[in-house]
Amino acid sequence: METFIKELQQANVGKVTELEPLSKHTTMKIGGPADVFVQPGSLDGLKKTIELVKKHGISWTAIGRGSNLLVSDEGIEGVVIKLGDGLDHMEISGNVLTVGGGYSLIKLSTIISKKGLSGLEFASGIPGSVGGAVYMNAGAHRSDMSSILLKALVLFEDGEIQWLSNEEMEFSYRTSVLQKKRPGICLEAVLQLQEGTKEEIVGVMQKNKDYRRETQPWSHPCAGSIFRNPLPDYAGQLVEKAGLKGYQIGGARISDMHGNFIVNAGGGTARDVLELIEFVKGTIREKYGVELETEVEIMGRKR
Repeated sequence: METFIKELQQANVGKVTELEPLSKHTTMKIGGPADVFVQPGSLDGLKKTIELVKKHGISWTAIGRGSNLLVSDEGIEGVVIKLGDGLDHMEISGNVLTVGGGYSLIKLSTIISKKGLSGLEFASGIPGSVGGAVYMNAGAHRSDMSSILLKALVLFEDGEIQWLSNEEMEFSYRTSVLQKKRPGICLEAVLQLQEGTKEEIVGVMQKNKDYRRETQPWSHPCAGSIFRNPLPDYAGQLVEKAGLKGYQIGGARISDMHGNFIVNAGGGTARDVLELIEFVKGTIREKYGVELETEVEIMGRKR
């Protein structure tokens, strides 16, 4: 590993650290260390990192802004690549937006709204990156990434980089082809927007932000929605109907504001969260015969 790290530093790929606590890089403030942590300074830096990863046969994992992520207390083996400042470029040509996978979704939606372009209003309160949003087909308020994405530049597990069209992304509710069928990460997205009235767009975004602020516990460390909605039911409603709001295991607690959120109430561990998830699943299964599936990404070493 020492040789690998030295080669990363010599290649000037970006910031490279050892045993970086991933709790510093997730919105839930939970997660053990990464063996090696790389924050590429550019797309070229990312490509060089992948080349060296392949050369040394080291496993790698990519993360964005950590808003839909639960990392184990034991951390993640191999290399963790964080897509952020080095992949936050943006270019607008007419109604077509090209944006880096590390760009903040909230920041992007705000900038675009002020230019009178419509299509990203739903994203105004989603605290993740563009790449993560494409990966999981993030959405809210009856819209999602699949409705505006034209194509995505994807880095696959084998190091290949390729453009995928909207159809090739195989989007469905909170999923894409990148999650299981063709594991990969979105480096860049091309989005189709529409001309609109600046005042109306900003008004819709503010309404969406207000709704999230009033109904979701983002003032506490959390990872967003924990469960996928088992449509036509809603996970949060089932949890609340079962009387589980406020239920706590260790430092993990079901939010008092929203049944589909688990917050780090202080000193929470991944083990606490996982035990609470299993408790909720079992309760909902027993009471309503509904099998809940997690929406949050769970990764890292297992005990």
